[in-house]
Amino acid sequence: MKIMLKNNKITQDIVGKIVEFPKYTTQIMNLANQNAQGTRPKVVGQMSELITQFPNKTYDEWVKWYNERMPNAIDDATEKVHSMIKNIANAASKIDKGMVRKWIEDLVLTKTFTGFRFQESILKEISRIKGVQYRVATPAEESKGIDGFIGEEPVSIKPITYKTMNRLPESINIKMIYYEKLKDGIKVEFDF
Repeated sequence: MKIMLKNNKITQDIVGKIVEFPKYTTQIMNLANQNAQGTRPKVVGQMSELITQFPNKTYDEWVKWYNERMPNAIDDATEKVHSMIKNIANAASKIDKGMVRKWIEDLVLTKTFTGFRFQESILKEISRIKGVQYRVATPAEESKGIDGFIGEEPVSIKPITYKTMNRLPESINIKMIYYEKLKDGIKVEFDF
């Protein structure tokens, strides 16, 4: 038998109450928190350590225990995130339909074009170093995780952060090229 426990059910069972928020508000608060870093360990404590140190069982005991150890944390985090929400609201008030159009054009046209072209620039430079030809991948090859070829060797071009991702969405068994975008260009790393 398989069962599914929804997060709301778990919260109801363990905490006894569910907090409801108006539509879109949690997305805005999450964005503000990412920018403000209001719930980072330096503000609210290292939660994984704190919860394992907690000696009791109930939610009310947890709240009391946490607040005794981190007396200003919730207020400090609230202030950071609320301040960022004000900044976001101020920025949002400046957005009109024309700005949205410019942003969409930049995202869909400019970033797509330069994103593809900088991969080609990477292929071109590595092939120049190796003294071989290059080519970009066909759509069929791209669907297999191939971004291009250096000589006859298929390669995949990924951001350097791809190396540190815990779960990779795909399994790529070809030569890898990693890049990091810097202010003045792109740093490229490869070992073949």
